[in-house]
Amino acid sequence: MYIEQIYTGCLAQGAYYIRSKGEAAIIDPLREVGPYLKKAAADGVEIKYIFETHFHADFVSGHLDLAKKTNAKIVFGPQAATDFDAYNAVDGEEFKIGDLTIKAIHTPGHTMESTTYLLLDESGIEHCIFTGDTLFIGDVGRPDLAQKMGELTTQDLAATLFQSLREKIMPLPNHIIVYPAHGAGSACGKNMSTERSSTLGEQKVNNYALRADMTQDEFVKELTEGLSTPPAYFPMNVAMNKGGYDSLDDVLDRSLQALSPEAFEAAANETSALILDTRNPQEFSEGFIPNSINIGIDGGFAPWVGAMIPDVKQKILLICELGREEETVTRLARVGFDFVIGYLEGGFASWKANSKEVDAVDRHTAEELLKAFKEEDNFILDVRKKGEYESGHVKDVSLIPLSELNENLSAIPKDKNVVIHCAGGYRSMIAASILKARGWQNVSDVIGGFSKIKLTAIPQYASTEKNV
Repeated sequence: MYIEQIYTGCLAQGAYYIRSKGEAAIIDPLREVGPYLKKAAADGVEIKYIFETHFHADFVSGHLDLAKKTNAKIVFGPQAATDFDAYNAVDGEEFKIGDLTIKAIHTPGHTMESTTYLLLDESGIEHCIFTGDTLFIGDVGRPDLAQKMGELTTQDLAATLFQSLREKIMPLPNHIIVYPAHGAGSACGKNMSTERSSTLGEQKVNNYALRADMTQDEFVKELTEGLSTPPAYFPMNVAMNKGGYDSLDDVLDRSLQALSPEAFEAAANETSALILDTRNPQEFSEGFIPNSINIGIDGGFAPWVGAMIPDVKQKILLICELGREEETVTRLARVGFDFVIGYLEGGFASWKANSKEVDAVDRHTAEELLKAFKEEDNFILDVRKKGEYESGHVKDVSLIPLSELNENLSAIPKDKNVVIHCAGGYRSMIAASILKARGWQNVSDVIGGFSKIKLTAIPQYASTEKNV
């Protein structure tokens, strides 16, 4: 028996590769299926099954491409209606992989088709569970992503999840390993641990949602309080996972079109394409194509693209670090953005070398912000999450979390110098680029963000304290 968790930090997502006696299964694969094929070929095994725990909202799964390349059977749990050929397991149904057995346990609540897969070893002993978004380490799946108008409410789904956990998961042996689909950083839960696996016994002790004395009403109340608005791309990814999507091979073929500066400029003028610059914030600040948006490839790239660009069908033109064009297109496709129409050949340097128009964003040190703080013509904007803000922030600063920026642009004055900060500088540059593209002229950000600001004499406090 061999089990490998294949973790992707950008999405805080865990896929699983399981093999035994010449056969293998993949659970919750990412869209790029090459790594799974390489593992199976190296091990000399046949991928027999592709198990999906549910219709994922935060990424496009690789089940279709993987099935086409391996003839493996796609398996969903009960109530999973798809527009392609897939097998719906019934609650308790068992599947053989070599000497191993995988048992489908229907655990609705996060979504109604959500299914946990219990693995039994060669001796028939319960070894681990692959819980998808039903049970995380330190948390459980949010219940607001699968509600249907007039049919299911968030509270209905939370109550259903309570029953699934109590009746299907918690009675299992304490020694079994819990392998979830996500860890800290995913928007599919609100309190996930940085740990990527645990035992069920440990979770019964440490996970707030598995308290033995917890009532259903308490569970529903705790689970539904403080939920942030889910990213706009989530339902679009669900639709792709249910209805199908283009092969990643085809997406790469049509997207990896190298465009000269002249062709790039013409495409920008002749189409409604968004110009996405994926360089790091410092490079972007020093010079960029006017009206381009900066989301750095080396941060939480794909989730922030999904959060800040409203439509997965948006046409996109790319400016990338040289040699990272295919990686960028692949990571966009992970969250359903399949309509890249080309990238700038030679990167931003080629644009600059052709004496094309450029723009820039000023950057301040935290010490320079102290001076700006005292000037009335400056508007200081914090784009961190509410929880980060509450733990410590600049006195009288305005808070608009980056994920809510597009809906709150009217709250940002255009007649002042807008100085933006986040925790470290990644999110603030995304915000600065959006404001510049939307017509704000005097925009800057703070190098190092609040991590540097808190070391200065700038007045600051936590929400539990009075202004000082």
